[in-house]
Amino acid sequence: MICLREIKLILRLRNQKYNNIYIIHLADSNKEKLMCNFNKQTSDTKALIHLLMTKASQSIGGTNFFLALIEAMKTKRPNPLMYKEKQISSNNTIIKWNKVVFKDKVDVLESILLEHKSSEDPKFNILQTDNIKKKKVILNMIKALAPIEFIVTPQNPNDGAGFNFKIFDVIDETNVNLNPLFVALFFCSTEFTKKALKYEV
Repeated sequence: MICLREIKLILRLRNQKYNNIYIIHLADSNKEKLMCNFNKQTSDTKALIHLLMTKASQSIGGTNFFLALIEAMKTKRPNPLMYKEKQISSNNTIIKWNKVVFKDKVDVLESILLEHKSSEDPKFNILQTDNIKKKKVILNMIKALAPIEFIVTPQNPNDGAGFNFKIFDVIDETNVNLNPLFVALFFCSTEFTKKALKYEV
C-alpha cells in the first residue's frame, strides 16, 4: 500500500542528501478545488504528490499506463466510485475495489473537498468542524468507506507488481485524513496528475 508517512520519510531523507532510497511497498468534479490545482500547491506538497504519483506509475509499467487508467476512470460518470462493477480497466491496467460507493457518500466527500479548497496541506483533518450534525454525517461516511481498498495491477505481470491504497491515510478518534492519491485519482483532473509527474523535486 502506498503510505503517506513513507513518502514523507523519503522527502526527509532527500533533504538530508541520502542517495539510496527504498520503499517497503509501495474523477472529474464540477467544483474547482484548490487541492486539485497543482500550480497553487506549496513546494513541499508538490514534492509529496510527485513522489506518490511516481511510485504508483512505476509499479504498473510507467506514466503512460497510469494516465491511460485515469482517463478510463474519467469515463465513468458522475464519479467512478459509484460504478457498480467495482472495477475499471484500460488496455494495460485495471483498478478494482471491494464495495460500491453510493451517491450520498460521494456527495459528503465532495462537500469536504470544497470546504477545504483553500487548504495547502493534503493531510487536513476532515473531522475538524464545530458543526455537530455535519461531524456526525462525516463519521458515518468514514465508517462506511474505511473498509474499502483499491488494488491497481497491470494487465501484464511483467509490467510491475501494482499498488494498493485506501480512502483514508490516517484514522484515529480525532484525526482523519484523506489519502492524496485517492483524491487525485477520483476527484482531480488528468492534467493534475500530468503536472505532478513532471514536477522536479
